[in-house]
Amino acid sequence: MIDPHLPADDAEVAIAGARAGADVVRSRYGRRLERVDKGDGDFATAADVAAEKAIVDVIRAARPHDAVLGEEGGQRGAAGARRQWLVDPLCGTLNYAVGSMLVAVNVALRGGAAAVADPFGGEVFFTDGRIARVRRDGAADGPLVPTSTSRLVDVNLDPPFPSAPGLRAVELLAHPDFVERFRPRVVSTTLALAWVAAGRRAAYVTDGGDLSGSVHFAAGIALCRAAGCVVTGIDGAPLGEAGRGLVAAADAGTHGLLLSMLRRGA
Repeated sequence: MIDPHLPADDAEVAIAGARAGADVVRSRYGRRLERVDKGDGDFATAADVAAEKAIVDVIRAARPHDAVLGEEGGQRGAAGARRQWLVDPLCGTLNYAVGSMLVAVNVALRGGAAAVADPFGGEVFFTDGRIARVRRDGAADGPLVPTSTSRLVDVNLDPPFPSAPGLRAVELLAHPDFVERFRPRVVSTTLALAWVAAGRRAAYVTDGGDLSGSVHFAAGIALCRAAGCVVTGIDGAPLGEAGRGLVAAADAGTHGLLLSMLRRGA
C-alpha cells in the first residue's frame, strides 16, 4: 500500500527530492562553509553534502528499493539496479561558494523522470519522461517550450577538454559565424540546460565523454529531450558510450549551425 503522504509517481519523487535539496542550498547560502577537497581544483561544501542527504532521504522514503548514485556520497544500492537515481545536489558549487546564486539541484531517474530546481529562482523544471514542465510556487504548472529566439548559447568552459586539440568547444566562441549569429553566455552550472528547454537559451555546448549517465547532466538532458530539443554529442553522434560531450539546441537549425562550426574548428 502506498503511503498517501509520499509522492505517487516518479516525477513527483524527483520534484520533492530537488525541492528538499534546494531548501538546504538556500538555507545555507552566504554562510562560511567547510570545504572538502576533491582534487584538480574541485571541492564540495557542507551544503553539497547536506543537500544530497536531504534528496536521498526523500528518495529512500518514497522508493526504498531503488539505487542512488550521488555526486558526493557515491553509489547506494546495487550499481546494476534496474532503477537508479542520479543526484547532483549542488551544480555550480564554485558559484555558490563565492556568493553567486547561479546553481541547480539535479535529480533524475535513469531513463525516466527528472527535476532541476533553481533554489533562488523558485522554479522546478521537471519531466515524467514524456513531457516537460515548470512548477512555480502558487502557479499552475506550465509547459517548457524551447526556442532559439534569444540567440544566447551557453558554453561550458571548465576543463578538462578531452576532445582537444582536434575539437575545442571553447574555440566556438571565436568562430566568425558564431559571433555573427549568437551571443555567448557562461553560467557554469547545468541550470543552463533547463533554460534551453524553457526557451531562455538557444543552446548549450560542453566537451566531455559519455554524459548520458552523468549525475551532472542526466536531469538536464532528460528535460531537453522531453521538451523537444535536439540533443547529441559535440560530434553529432547520439549520446552514449561512443559519444563525446553535449550539444543541446532548441531546434534543428540551431543544432546544425553549431555542429558545422564545431566541425570546421576541428
